[in-house]
Amino acid sequence: MTRMIVYVATSALALLIANEIVPGLTIDTWQTAVFAAVVLGVLNSFVRPILILLTLPITLITLGLFILVINVLLFMTAAWLLPGFAVTGFIPAALGTLLVSVVHLFVGKTQKESK
Repeated sequence: MTRMIVYVATSALALLIANEIVPGLTIDTWQTAVFAAVVLGVLNSFVRPILILLTLPITLITLGLFILVINVLLFMTAAWLLPGFAVTGFIPAALGTLLVSVVHLFVGKTQKESK
């Protein structure tokens, strides 16, 4: 439970930071950022594995780079599902995805070190 709360909180914080840094990414309120973090978590938990399995041949041919496209498309799907969260194109979605991933990388690393 604590791990999930940390994930949602860091995702929401990363989304709010991306809102300030990335042009073309708009999040209206901090509540929208929290809902977006939850939606991204659900999409990454349930939809992403299915998409990775379905696109396995393309992923193998591109040596895993197609997974980045899947992540960006899921980010854009979350923006499409939530009012108050908007992404104007593929590049802003890619930058937002990259920023959220980097934040999770550092948070995951610090959680492992603190154990």
